[in-house]
Amino acid sequence: MRAVCQRVGRARVIVEGEVVGAIGPGWAVLLGVGREDTEAVASALAEKLSTLRVFEDASGRMARSAREVGAEFLVVSQVTLHADLSRGRRPSFTGAAPPERAAPLVEHFADALRRRGFSVATGRFGAMMDVELVNRGPVTFVLSTDGWD
Repeated sequence: MRAVCQRVGRARVIVEGEVVGAIGPGWAVLLGVGREDTEAVASALAEKLSTLRVFEDASGRMARSAREVGAEFLVVSQVTLHADLSRGRRPSFTGAAPPERAAPLVEHFADALRRRGFSVATGRFGAMMDVELVNRGPVTFVLSTDGWD
């Protein structure tokens, strides 16, 4: 899995003019599922992200986790994170999981966060989405589980 994780003040997803997911302060996660990804990998990524100490403490240092600050999560599927741009001018998506495999793993990732007690909103898998967010800091991390077992 590959995840672009942005610490946000707020974020939302709009599909055909309708807000389908919205959060306050927390993480906006653009999540790409690869062909080799599993539920175990999705759970491990949820654990890693939920425990990263990247929220500010009283002195302004990154020292607090999502749990400590009451963070919310917005999870949005993003197939383009597995694009191969090494040849030609058009991306290849052969490294991305097919939709029938990716959709359940995106939901498993979101459910893994919910099981940890977090409020989680999602986009709509496969839809054309408008994602709006206010990146706090700005703070953005790219996480990849390539090679995780």
